[in-house]
Amino acid sequence: MIVAKTIQELKDGYAAACPSAKKGLVPTMGALHEGHLSLISKAKEMCGFVTVSVFVNPTQFNNPEDFKTYPRTLEADCKLLEKAGADMVFAPSAEEIYPERDTRVFDFHGLDRYGEGPMRPGHFNGVAQIVTKLFDLNKPDCAFFGEKDYQQLAILKRIAKDYGYPIEIVPCPILRADDGLALSSRNKLLTPEQRKAAPHIFRTMSSSAEELARSGYSIPADEFISQLVGRINESPELECEYMEAVDAESLQKISDWNSSSSIRLWGAVYAGKVRLIDNIQIK
Repeated sequence: MIVAKTIQELKDGYAAACPSAKKGLVPTMGALHEGHLSLISKAKEMCGFVTVSVFVNPTQFNNPEDFKTYPRTLEADCKLLEKAGADMVFAPSAEEIYPERDTRVFDFHGLDRYGEGPMRPGHFNGVAQIVTKLFDLNKPDCAFFGEKDYQQLAILKRIAKDYGYPIEIVPCPILRADDGLALSSRNKLLTPEQRKAAPHIFRTMSSSAEELARSGYSIPADEFISQLVGRINESPELECEYMEAVDAESLQKISDWNSSSSIRLWGAVYAGKVRLIDNIQIK
């Protein structure tokens, strides 16, 4: 497995190892877990050469403390990636990626109006900055992203289309622990008590969605969301930041269940200072 820490080493790696292979890219911020490995497995199914980027991108953090505490485990990540069959790891420094300040501003056509957009100003612009840089540097045929970041996935599909990248954006299902908690690098920051409480998020979202379906979607949307937030907050370890039901394509918040044939429920919940996100299809 090639480990490239500079752009030149990345170019040299491609030139030496895959002059004609179909190229897959799995962008990550490291602290890898089984969810990331499932993306790599999918990439290996579809591509002859798979590169995994490991880069904690400073421009997508609106909270400096979150950036500071984000887990960084490059040595362990490389061991996992070699075992998983990755062909190359791109692990650059911030100075390598941003020799100058990136001032680009992207238009997301309203896909950032709800969800993480208002809660994390500038976050998606930072994501678009780094992902387009990775696209330009790697020139992959396919790029793989998890559905846990559902809104991010939709935005990156739009960016690829708007900017004319000939790249297939491949969505990969959420991977969960046995107790239902969506796998996340941030889970490593949970205390034992918080980790025990965290599955309550997914269980409550799922049970509430099942109750809604049994009612024939007769529970008003605002009432449904209010009840869901209250149920999550019943856990003393958890505090819901937001929950929303949105159209799965436009990502616009819905107030009438009949206004959309495909609805996603998403939200963010704090366990202490650790911010956890999750989403499920509810219609």
